[in-house]
Amino acid sequence: MGRVTQRRKVHKYVLDGSPGALEYPVRHREDVLAVEEPLEIRLGGLSYSVTMRTPGDDFDLVAGFLVSEGVIWAAEQLVSLRFCAGEDENGVQTFNVVEAQLRPDVVLPDTGRRVYTSSSCGICGTDSIEAVQKSSHHSPQADPLTVDARVLASLPGLLRKSQRVFDDTGGVHAAGLFKIEDDGEPRLLCLREDVGRHNAVDKVVGWALREGLLPLAGTVLQVSGRASFELVQKASLAGIPVLAAVSAPSSLAVELAEANGLTVAGFSRGTSFNIYAGDSRVLRPEPAVPRA
Repeated sequence: MGRVTQRRKVHKYVLDGSPGALEYPVRHREDVLAVEEPLEIRLGGLSYSVTMRTPGDDFDLVAGFLVSEGVIWAAEQLVSLRFCAGEDENGVQTFNVVEAQLRPDVVLPDTGRRVYTSSSCGICGTDSIEAVQKSSHHSPQADPLTVDARVLASLPGLLRKSQRVFDDTGGVHAAGLFKIEDDGEPRLLCLREDVGRHNAVDKVVGWALREGLLPLAGTVLQVSGRASFELVQKASLAGIPVLAAVSAPSSLAVELAEANGLTVAGFSRGTSFNIYAGDSRVLRPEPAVPRA
């Protein structure tokens, strides 16, 4: 899978008491790791941010990052994206610097962001929580979407079936954007994987921006991790009305969801889930009618 994964020799310790473990307690084998590399984002020739990410879909990542920062919210505001020159010690192009050209009337906000962002945090480097509570141009507040409870519960399984990098490495997050069709069934529009959960979401949102699909009305964003404040923020800025997570939300994430009219589901495990905000969008299944 190119630069997305990397093979490494490892020492495997087997301690389960099996015959093989007794004879060969340490085994030598190859394992597959998810690649993590820095990506520098430049605006107007100046460095705007550096994020740690899994290479691949980098243009989507940059576009989604700019939406998440509140810099842009429409495809026509992003004029072009290109890789800048950059080589490693062997003279090989690294593809680790992307220059975004924005429309001249786009004003860059003063976010207080520092240069470096780790793969574990999408809002590290901001001065305060208030600095990231931006006004959304695509509020999901009035989105009339409703989702059948059984459909919502099925999304983690549908997401898992398409996680190719996770199958190889077990070390990446995933975000999947599902469109709820007129018949109530879900259709996977886009899936992205990355070592950073916020990067995976930015890649999905960036894909949607570049396809001219914002706001993402009538959609559900299913993520493989937890529903943090940052992910609720990203979903809100993209106009996504429902965010579902395999793990738990944070208290601040729920507060922000309630303020922005977003539905948040947590602990979605295939047969059950919790709704922490926006319960009116979830359709309860009809009780079974006993046979006569």
